[in-house]
Amino acid sequence: MSSSFLENTKHYIDKAGQLLEIPTDVGKQLQTPAREVRVELNIRMDDGSIGTFIGFRVQHDDARGPFKGGLRYHHHVDAAEVNALASLMTWKTAVAGVPYGGAKGGIQVDARTLSEGEMQRLTRKFIDGIHDVIGATKDIPAPDVNTNGQVMAWIFDQYAKYHGYQPGVVTGKPVGLGGSEGRSQATGRGLVFAVEELLASENKSLDGMTVAIQGFGNVGTWAAHDFVAKGAKVTAIADISGAYKNAEGINIKEAIQYVKANRTLEGFNGADHVDGAEILTCECDILVPAALGGVLTKDNANDVRATYIAEGANGPTTPEADEIFAKRGIKVLPDIYANCGGVTVSYFEWSQNMQHFYWDLERVNAELQRVMKRGFKDLQATAQKYECNYRMAAFALGLGRVWDATKLRGL
Repeated sequence: MSSSFLENTKHYIDKAGQLLEIPTDVGKQLQTPAREVRVELNIRMDDGSIGTFIGFRVQHDDARGPFKGGLRYHHHVDAAEVNALASLMTWKTAVAGVPYGGAKGGIQVDARTLSEGEMQRLTRKFIDGIHDVIGATKDIPAPDVNTNGQVMAWIFDQYAKYHGYQPGVVTGKPVGLGGSEGRSQATGRGLVFAVEELLASENKSLDGMTVAIQGFGNVGTWAAHDFVAKGAKVTAIADISGAYKNAEGINIKEAIQYVKANRTLEGFNGADHVDGAEILTCECDILVPAALGGVLTKDNANDVRATYIAEGANGPTTPEADEIFAKRGIKVLPDIYANCGGVTVSYFEWSQNMQHFYWDLERVNAELQRVMKRGFKDLQATAQKYECNYRMAAFALGLGRVWDATKLRGL
């Protein structure tokens, strides 16, 4: 899947380059990563054995600012996947209009099998291997799949052992260590703001809309919370244990509490349990794929019954599926816009760290909404200019901004 994910990303960039009439040699320059780091990680496991893992950090582009991107701990992590995700971060930060480039990293490990002690030792070992290429003005990691504020706290602490107190080296930290209010909610909340902007452009609102959410981790739970708070009805949710449907609306507060207590939705009795794949084709107004990439394909795209798709995950839609959605009139808010709330509030956190001046939640939410409003306005204008869908508009917008910065800085 990882190699196809990279090919899908290149496909969108190539098409955007053609729209912008970017020369082939420039296109190659913009797509080539600046640095790829691979490190061997050996730690002592709880049973006394030696665990050997591989860590990656790909720094894609820094024309517009320091490299920026998350760290994921997952058994599917490999060089191709991290390259694709790093590239997406470059265009995502440009679409959001925050002064960063793109990067991504991770460790090839099934995080579910690790104890907290093993997780901490592995994280610290990873920073031992990459500390000299990250930093507040170089490359700023953040949480991603199977990483969280605690993991970022370990990164902050291990980095400090080499470089002293530098809270801006990583974002997504606990508030007590310089993290920002609203960071954990940011990706899901930003996605809901994005959907609101799309609906407002059609003189609609979230009130009464039905929503299906694949993935009930950080992004999915906060998106569900905010959708309900704004009058929508979440009728289906899913995680690794399967999908859960209730046409009358799922009690999201109960579902979130259940996952906190049990780690997954398995056994949740507030909805009917069905096969996990059904979440993507159930009847709803808004479908939110918020798990992993490549889930919407040519094989299921014709069966999708949503009117709108808002991509909470990175790369959930293949190019073939995207074409089918365009022909069917299903409007897709692409990942590099729809889920840019996380990197936007990461930027707010970094700004607060650099100034040692901290904001309250009200200001964070207001600034996030402002960025998402501006982003949709830019997206819509680009789509109209090039007569294309929102995905192509987003890639053209991001690619154009990176190209402009590259030209200004010189070869």
